[in-house]
Amino acid sequence: MTTDTPVEQGPDRTKRLEEEGEIAADYLEELLDIADLDGDIDLDIQHDRAAVEIVADEDGDLSSLVGRDGEVLEALQELTRLAVQARTGERSRLMLDIAGFRAARREELTALAEDAIRQVRESGEEVELDPLNAFERKVVHDAVAAAGLVSDSRGVEPSRYVVVQPSVEQGGASEA
Repeated sequence: MTTDTPVEQGPDRTKRLEEEGEIAADYLEELLDIADLDGDIDLDIQHDRAAVEIVADEDGDLSSLVGRDGEVLEALQELTRLAVQARTGERSRLMLDIAGFRAARREELTALAEDAIRQVRESGEEVELDPLNAFERKVVHDAVAAAGLVSDSRGVEPSRYVVVQPSVEQGGASEA
């Protein structure tokens, strides 16, 4: 008997992610009922993760669930992940969005990353961005990598930030 655990793929992986989404939806529906808020819950699988979004009804306002700079959203995501873990026994990486906040923020961060990429390419010097949370740093790192440049995170939470560097071919640092 081997101790290697195969990487879960295909229909089994999809089924597990769908189950995570369903558990999260049940948890969030209860939360909406308790908070007396109206919203619909959309489920999807994106980037090999369960993706759950609470969408406001016609005149609904979900800003209280987003909070200042998405702080409440981050906390709700962690609570939802814990609820899923309590039911499945496995750590969840699900992503929660509320009223399109993350989608809009992703667009802003991509534009920020593109500006930093342009500055690095023009100057050949690294560019430091303002502190970002983990989700925001990931979006920036992905955009930088797609552009063929190098980035890393520096600092300590909550002041952790991204540094965009020239590519190795441009004379940038080589990160291991």
